[in-house]
Formats: sequence, C-alpha cells, structure tokens
Amino acid sequence: MALFRSKEETKIKKPSHKKEFARYSAQAVLGMLGLSCYILADTFFISKGLGVNGLAALNLSIPVYSFIHGIGLMLGMGAATRYSILKSQKDYNLSNLIFTNTVSLAVVFSALFVLAGIFFSEGLTRVLGANAEVFEMTNIYLKVILLFAPAFIMNDVMICFVRNDGNPRLAMLAMLGGSLLNIILDYLFIFVFQMGMFGAVLATGLAPIFSMLILLEHRVKRKNGFHLVKTRPSSRMALDTFTLGFPSLITEVSSGIVMVIFNMIILNLLGNTGVAAYGVIANLSLVVLCIYTGIAQGIQPLISKAYGRYEMKTVRQLLRYALITMSVASCIIYLTLFFFADPVAGVFNSENNMQLQRIAVAGIKIYFSGILFAGFNIIVSMLFTSTVWATPAQIISLSRGLIVIVPMAFLLSVAAGITGVWLAFPVTEGLVAALGVVFFIRWRKTLPAS
Repeated sequence: MALFRSKEETKIKKPSHKKEFARYSAQAVLGMLGLSCYILADTFFISKGLGVNGLAALNLSIPVYSFIHGIGLMLGMGAATRYSILKSQKDYNLSNLIFTNTVSLAVVFSALFVLAGIFFSEGLTRVLGANAEVFEMTNIYLKVILLFAPAFIMNDVMICFVRNDGNPRLAMLAMLGGSLLNIILDYLFIFVFQMGMFGAVLATGLAPIFSMLILLEHRVKRKNGFHLVKTRPSSRMALDTFTLGFPSLITEVSSGIVMVIFNMIILNLLGNTGVAAYGVIANLSLVVLCIYTGIAQGIQPLISKAYGRYEMKTVRQLLRYALITMSVASCIIYLTLFFFADPVAGVFNSENNMQLQRIAVAGIKIYFSGILFAGFNIIVSMLFTSTVWATPAQIISLSRGLIVIVPMAFLLSVAAGITGVWLAFPVTEGLVAALGVVFFIRWRKTLPAS
C-alpha cells in the first residue's frame, strides 16, 4: 500500500488551516484540562477533607493512575494516528481492522490491571513507599483505581478515535463532562457522605464511564467512520500501535515514575510535609503539561491527515501555529505562577501549614521555569509520531521522562538539597529540547517536497 497519493488525487478544497488548528487545538486543550481535573479535584478536596496525610497518600498513588492512563493513550494515540492516515487515503477496511485490534488490546490490558487490583494492591502500596500513617488511604486509592482501569483505558481509546474521526468537539465535551462529574461526586462523597479516600477515588473512577456515555453520540448519530469487524488479533497491527503510541505511554508512565523518585528523595529530605508540598507542584504540573499535550493532540489528526495526503507545506504550517501558541502560553503561565505562587499554593494548604507553604512556593518558582522547553519537547515528539517517524519521538520521551531526569534528580538533590530537586525538571527539559532541535533539523531533511 502506497503511503502517499499523488497531488492530483488529493487536491480538494479545504478549510483554512489556521481555523482548523484553532478548532482542534482549543477543543483538545479544554478537554485535556478537564481530564487533568480528575486528579486536581481529588487534590483539592482531599487536602480539605483529609489533610496532609491524605494529600501524601494521593501523591503516592498518582503514578499508578498515570500508568493506566498511559496505556490508554498508547493504544488510543498509536492506533488513531494510523487510522487518520488510512482514512485520508480512503482505506476504510484496514482502518476498521486497526480499531478492532485496538479494542482487543484494551481488553487484555484492562484484565491485567483488574487482577492487580484484586490481588496485589497492598504489595504495590508498600513498593510505592507508603508508611504506616498513610498506608490504608494509599491502599484504598490504588485498589479502586485499578478496578476501574477498563473504564479509563476504553475512554482514552474512544476519545482518540472520535477526535481523529473529525469530531474534536465531542471528544472535548466527553472529557469535560467526566471531569465535571468527578468534581461534583468528590464534593458529595467526601463532605456530604463522609466516604473519605474511598469516596474520592470512587468519584474519579465513575468519571470515565460518564465520558463514554457522552461519546455514544458519535455512534448514535451515525457519524463514526470506525466499526468493529470480525478479525483475529494481529501482532503486526499491535506492534504498529505500540510503536506509534509509545511516546504517549512514556510521557504518562515516566511522570509517575518520576513522582515515585521525587517522593523518595523528598521524603528523606523533608518527610511527609515535603511530599505533600511536592504533591501541590506535581498536580499543578499535570495541568500545565496538559495544555501542551492538548495542543499536540489537537495538531495530531491534522498533521497525520496532511501527511497521508502528501501536503508537507500544511504540516509545516500547523507546526508553526502550535509552537507560537505554546510559546505565548508558556510566558503567561510562568509569569502567573511566579508572581502568584503564594496564593496558588495556599489553595491546597487547608491546614495553613507554614512549612508546606514555604516549600511549595519556592518549588513553584524554580520548577516551572522549564515549561517552555517542556512544551517544545511535547509538540515536537507528537510531530514525529504524526508523521510516522517514531524513533526520535521515543528517544525524546524516554530522555525527558527517565534517562535524563532521574539521574538529574539524584545528582542535583545531593548537590543542592530540595532546591536541586526542583531544578531537575528545567535542567532536564532544556537538555532534551537541544536534542529535539537536532532531530527536528534531521526531520526536515527527510520530508519529500510538497
């Protein structure tokens, strides 16, 4: 099957690329912000209802949520990227096979997570470093989040396919709807029904189910271009999905691994209060990075479609729009966090713990100085994935997620204590951005002429 079609075959009237970029990216960013509120709402309500220990327990549990979400995004982004290219080339039979194979993979991973929740939650709680003070709350959160893994994974897959099927608005509404339900249930379960940590995680687990109910509109109104078909699972398709979706998995999983490493280092330096302060920073980081991820996910269907149609000029235009938007957003976000670090940290400091406040404020100002580099890395990695240049995307994701930041965290914490821990993020993102520029120059040389 030829990857590209001739210019004559693909020459059709198209809407403004700038308007398409604005529509897809704005809706993807709003959706990702809604998705990030799953954990941010838990952070806020748990800090108010369960205090520092509850916040520490949540922070210890988030890596597992990140891993589940990472698997869902790996399957969804990897398969939907290939689906978008095939659909632009009007190969509808193969695109349906891709979707069916992805659903099969989602079922397998879901079963593994459910089994882990039933049999291994206590052991996992110990591995993540929970001490006696927070063990029970951490274990409850982990067990329930693992049992709801099928909902998280299938929701991620469906959102990616619906967005790549030309309906970014519904994908956004599904993510926002799930987040809104989570916020409402968090309040009811924690404060009205006094269900504690179980209530917080139950609210989070029910949210993706509601999100998928919203996504049903795409099928009910017969808008969907993807369908389940009778076929045997394909190892070749699975490998293609894993290859293209691997950067998305690494981005999510590495954030969880980094949180575990940072928690261990900070626990030794400052105890549970330091871990709780890092929880504030880590959850703010989830929200900020979701903005960049939203921009990247917004351009992905458009770039993949243009790439499949041999429209390299369009690919370059979309990239330019994304980088300009990311740069402006980075400046606004950092200046806001720098000058308003104290009230931002105070929102999550319900006990008015002065030590927590001092640690968090200092950390916010240093940690978030690296967000411009992080935004560049996320967008460039998605560019490579969208144009089926998977290896550089994987290298960037692995470098910023594991290979560079983990040793940086240990080295800089030894050299400068807690300040070194906060510096690990901007130093890592800056180094990886330099690598990303090198890959980008090589990528431009590989493109055929439009």
